[in-house]
This record gives sequence, structure tokens and C-alpha cells, in this order.
Amino acid sequence: MSQTLDQALADFSPGLPFAVALSGGADSSALLLACVQRWPGQVRAVHIHHGLQDAADGFETHCLALCEQLSVPLLVRRVQASHAPGQSPEDAARQARYAALAEAVQTEWPDVRDVAVAQHADDQVETLLIALSRGAGLPGLASMPAQWQRGGLNWHRPFFAVPGAALRDWLRERGQAWVEDPSNSNEQFTRNRIRARVLPVLAEAFPAFRDTFARSAAHAAQAQEVLDEVAAQDLAHVGNPPRITALQSLSRARQALVLRHWLRIAYATTPSTAQLNELLDQVADCSTRGHRLNLKVGQGHVVRLGPVLTWSPR
Repeated sequence: MSQTLDQALADFSPGLPFAVALSGGADSSALLLACVQRWPGQVRAVHIHHGLQDAADGFETHCLALCEQLSVPLLVRRVQASHAPGQSPEDAARQARYAALAEAVQTEWPDVRDVAVAQHADDQVETLLIALSRGAGLPGLASMPAQWQRGGLNWHRPFFAVPGAALRDWLRERGQAWVEDPSNSNEQFTRNRIRARVLPVLAEAFPAFRDTFARSAAHAAQAQEVLDEVAAQDLAHVGNPPRITALQSLSRARQALVLRHWLRIAYATTPSTAQLNELLDQVADCSTRGHRLNLKVGQGHVVRLGPVLTWSPR
């Protein structure tokens, strides 16, 4: 069920000391203030200055003032997040932000192993709806995890069961200001359209939608864990790089599963549905040693090298 901020913090058990990713918006300002109240002297903050809009300097100023008010050590990192062809600017900024957060924490605070970020229940719903609109598979429908590990750090989203409006109400009750991102009102962005137009309709039609959507995402995540285990077993069977004859011994669905897994863990690339289907067709056609295969997949090409497949970033 949806939680209050205090309930969410009661269920949050980070290693101490820990860091908070502080943007200066309402969500991260509430996270920092609540964490400082619960763990005084144990909280640090990192602000990432993207430089993507004129308001960025105002966010930094707010973060500096808030951390001074709370006696919280603050690191500021500036990033320039240029996006690759086919990549959204939002995705590029997100990846640059997490990389800069990890670099700042590991460089300046080697005793910190946990980082809290402020995504909440509405963010999770928006992520799920975007995934559905794109025809995503289970990884997309699983949306964002509440906890995960990356780059030697433990990452946490303690507000996952808290509606965004509850965080703003909590700040207002305490007279705490935040900076409103002017891009939040720009409905050219899909998330903003969902927030402004879809969530109010869902709340009216399905009052418990945050809880039920979160359960669906959790079910998808659990199912994906099982599929990942199957894919790892199949990859051990077909080899890395995959042997074509071993692939052909699997069902088409298992071939798709293991090829996605191989490309993700070995090359950090993901094929589109159309690319994967074409790759499966080509694998099925590899009945002779002379059959050539050179297929665009992700940001590179899958090619045949004798009895095996390999991937090249060209």
C-alpha cells in the first residue's frame, strides 16, 4: 500500500554513512531533510549540475544553501551529457548523472557504500506506462528496482511507495522550500504528459493504481529473474561466443532469450524486436558452413565466424 514519508524511512536501512543524490527539487529535498533528521551526522549529498537549462544554476544555489542549513557535506559535479544516435537526451542525462554520482562518492568518500535517490511511486507508474506504450518486454515492465547494485555501490529508492504529492505536502508542513524544474510543465516530454493528464484520470478511475501497478512491476521483475537464470544456464550450454549448432538445438523462444542475455552481459547492447527476429531467422538458415551472417544489432553487428556468432561495434 502507499506509504507516508515517515513509514518509508522506517523501512529504509542504509549502511552508515551514506549519500543522497540531491537535485534541489521537492523529492530529493524531502529525502535529504528526512534522512538528516533520522540519521544526524551520517548523511552526505551529491548534486549533479547538467547545464541543460538556464535554471541549473538555481538548483545548485538551492542545494548549497540547504546543505549549509543542515550541516551536510555537499559535492557538486558538472556533466555534459551528449546523446548518441538513437538515444534520448533524457537517457543520456540519466546515465551521465549516475556515472558522476558514483565517481563523486567513490573518489571523495571511500567509506560510503550506499546512495539514496528520490524517485517515488508516481515515477514508477510513469516508467511502467512508458514501457507499455513502447511494447516493452518483461525488463521494461519490471520498471525501476527499489534496490540494486552497480559500480561497487548499493543504490536505494526508499520513497517507492510514497506518492509525489505527499512529499510536497511534507515539505510545506515544515516550511521547507524547493526549486521547481521549469521543464516539468513542458508536455512535450512524455513523462510530463502522463503526470498532467493520465495520473489524475487513473486516480479517479482506480484509486489504488499506485499499489496495483507496483505489484505488477514486481511480478514482472520476479519473472525476469527466473528468465535470467534460464538464460545464464543456456549460455553456459551454447558457449560464449554462442555456437550456432547449439543455438539451433533450442526452441526459438529460448534462442531469443539466450541471445539477448549474451549481447547484454558481453557487449552491453540490446537488440530491437525486429533485429532479434531477423537474427533468429538467420540462425535458422545457418545450415551450411558457407552461410554468411552480418546483421545490424544494437549499436553494432552480429557476424558469423565459422561455427560461432560474435558481435562487433562497427
